[in-house]
Amino acid sequence: MLTKESWENGLIQRHGEKLQRCFSGASVAVCGLGGLGSNIALTLARAGIGKLILIDFDCVDLTNLHRQQYKASQIGQYKTEALAENLKEIAPFLELELQTVRITEENAAGLLENADIVCEAFDDAQEKAMLTEQVLEKCKDKYLIAASGMAGLDSGNAIKTRRIMKRFYLCGDGISDVEDGLGLVSSRVMLCAAHQAHTVLRILANEFEP
Repeated sequence: MLTKESWENGLIQRHGEKLQRCFSGASVAVCGLGGLGSNIALTLARAGIGKLILIDFDCVDLTNLHRQQYKASQIGQYKTEALAENLKEIAPFLELELQTVRITEENAAGLLENADIVCEAFDDAQEKAMLTEQVLEKCKDKYLIAASGMAGLDSGNAIKTRRIMKRFYLCGDGISDVEDGLGLVSSRVMLCAAHQAHTVLRILANEFEP
């Protein structure tokens, strides 16, 4: 029978005790649980992050399945609840806070209050800009990891992580846009999500981009 102690010991074997304690003690908010957010959450759960705050108002749709971490049997479920089910199968001792709401200027600070790091994972440019503004202006003690540019079939090597400000990182190619008719291909979206998740882990390990 899997116990919390054996689970933690397994993670320590992979990461070392000091680093795993950093991961286990962290709280990360994932804002938007689509192609970026669901993959970010999955990666962080596997890494042994202590708590994830999952925020999304939407339900699982058939068109989500090609790039998002959901199952066909979960179509119609709220993404928060469906993703929580999937994460618990992978990381049964992960603490989850589910917020099945749309993030707005009015509620953003409250929703993110208990997060150390915020991952922006929206599709909509206006929502991206809104969350970035709210975090940078009202949550100045938190790190923000946002994404811009992961559409199409351009080289995966074009996906980069840049440190924009002391506590603000941006992942993506900074150019490609789904509105240009490029489409969202699962492999490239997952690459960008991996950059965001990896940046979370580097920050927690006190490793920073120049």
